[in-house]
Amino acid sequence: MRHCLIIFVMGIIHGLVCSQENDPSAVMTSIRAGADYAASILLDESGKSRCDYQMTEGKWYPYEEPWHTGQVINGLLSAYEVTGDSAYLRGAVRAGNWWLGLEIKNHPKLSGMVRAIHGDDAGEVIVFATVSDGTPGLFRLWRMTGDSKYADVPSQAGRWMLENMCLLEEGVCYDYVDPESGSVYSAWSPFHQDADTIELFDLSRPNTEGSLFLDIFRYNKDPKYLEAFLKLCNSLVEKQDSHGLWMRFMPNHPREGTFHPRFNLWYAESLIDAYEETKDDRYLQTAKRTVDRYLQAQQRDGTIYYKNYLDDRYDPGSICGSAVAFTGLLMMRLMENGVSRNYSERIDLCAQWLIRNQFSADHPDPNLAGAFMNIRKRNRKGKIWLVNRDVGTSFALRFLSSYYTHKFVE
Repeated sequence: MRHCLIIFVMGIIHGLVCSQENDPSAVMTSIRAGADYAASILLDESGKSRCDYQMTEGKWYPYEEPWHTGQVINGLLSAYEVTGDSAYLRGAVRAGNWWLGLEIKNHPKLSGMVRAIHGDDAGEVIVFATVSDGTPGLFRLWRMTGDSKYADVPSQAGRWMLENMCLLEEGVCYDYVDPESGSVYSAWSPFHQDADTIELFDLSRPNTEGSLFLDIFRYNKDPKYLEAFLKLCNSLVEKQDSHGLWMRFMPNHPREGTFHPRFNLWYAESLIDAYEETKDDRYLQTAKRTVDRYLQAQQRDGTIYYKNYLDDRYDPGSICGSAVAFTGLLMMRLMENGVSRNYSERIDLCAQWLIRNQFSADHPDPNLAGAFMNIRKRNRKGKIWLVNRDVGTSFALRFLSSYYTHKFVE
């Protein structure tokens, strides 16, 4: 019998769920433990995500709450669809109602937008992707509950963003908005404050994360949103580099030669969405190149680290379970859409890694019990900053729920 792994991180003992193979009961047990944790621990009393759990302090810290809460919504809805447990739907509704409370009203410039503050290093600014990639769960809530408010609020925000932030002829949208004045930053970036010169691509990106404009089109049937979405996806096709990535854009770091563990995958996900809408094979092949590059970064045991270098080096200090889950999810979608490569073994490896690297449901720290590992280590506030992040659980629920259906139901 395989014993549960016990790992030591900065002197803290973590009991991990283990599984000898990906049998349906093990996958379902893992989904339920993660969803119970998401609904009862990750979401606070107001319905928003607690975000980052600082393990050496035993405290939660906020980080881009609108985006992180949107990810929890998506994960819980995935778990609800495969388990039928209404507690997960109720958790998603509670989080969705918190998200709707971000709507800005009676502002001379921002009415209809949402106050999606990033925080942390970006500061008190509204960020395009914080909005757009925070919304897929809301549109799923609309489809699952029939309540149009969950589509109306993100649709209004998307309209504001399309009218005020997008440069469709250049294939990009500005990243930042001042939440007080309502001004779009077109000459300043919180990440390039010391730069001698600021270029357009320092202030903007293709910004297709979350496929917001496609969701709006599917909701209200206005063709201008589909046109905008496809123009931005065409920009992704044109701007993808030889690595299968988009190194020119933050949060990739071309000077260091490092790429973000999820950023490029969000673009690949939107391209798969574009393919499913249009059947244009360019989108599918572009997405495939991105996923294949992440598989190159994946270790033999299934691990994907937070910081990966283009020359195949990596920093082992941070373990990114959300990247494992996201890569697995996109491999399944590529195969479902008929790509030539068979990813089955790698998909199984991702599932095995997630199940084996999940904190046990009876872990003595309730802030970790049932969570999936997504450890980030940084030097911050004069100390080692060691957190387990909520996104490990959000993305694991999405992947494992789809995996369960893909493997054992269909």
